[in-house]
Amino acid sequence: MRTPLIAGNWKMYKRISEATALARSLVSGLQGVDGREVAVCPPFTALYAVGEALRGSSVQLGAQNLYPEAEGAYTGEISPAMLVDVGCVYVILGHSERRQHLNESDEFINRKVHLALTHGLRPILCVGETLVERERGEEIKVVSTQLRADLRDIDEEQMAKVVIAYEPVWAIGTGHTATPQQAQTMHRNIREMLVHMYGEEVAESIRILYGGSVRSDNIDQLMAQPDIDGALVGGASLEVESFARIVKYHPIL
Repeated sequence: MRTPLIAGNWKMYKRISEATALARSLVSGLQGVDGREVAVCPPFTALYAVGEALRGSSVQLGAQNLYPEAEGAYTGEISPAMLVDVGCVYVILGHSERRQHLNESDEFINRKVHLALTHGLRPILCVGETLVERERGEEIKVVSTQLRADLRDIDEEQMAKVVIAYEPVWAIGTGHTATPQQAQTMHRNIREMLVHMYGEEVAESIRILYGGSVRSDNIDQLMAQPDIDGALVGGASLEVESFARIVKYHPIL
């Protein structure tokens, strides 16, 4: 049985005081919620403060990125050991915004995945196609290529610690969400890709999240799909009420 994961990606929002207040409100508002895992990924500047605010709660701390070296002369970058040091459990890797704006390649992302796992972090690996790629009917080919490259030389034991997040690029921050059926179709395809790569037992154990304009008014339909195991939430994770409602989803079958 896969435990659903709802992760909030706060992106480049929230100063330390704001992030801490949000974290404390979430801890209070999510008391008593069980049967699902919750994580929040604030900006680097707020990681330590948010970690302190989450201490003793069931909400996990995550980061939005790391640099694929243990240490060194990499000005402005953050190592996996530094993330572990502030209490991170998860780290988002391969997000489309970094692929697009910072030209991150699959080879570079693969190095990040390896080093994250080496340091005990759980990667949330993002994959997804652009609108042009979907209109050309290339979405399965694109996602398959990303998965195989990003997970190159990751073995079955390591894979058990990886979370996949399907984020259609055309739905991120646009207000356009893949329909539950579109999302389920891709999630099923991703699971079948993982069967070919790692075998059925491993593939069935991997959590696959949906991301892309997830809101309180569409989470119930999304979570009713058999291969959607949670959500990577952007803008809606920045407000207590909307994120708490997403965490407290009620699947509509």
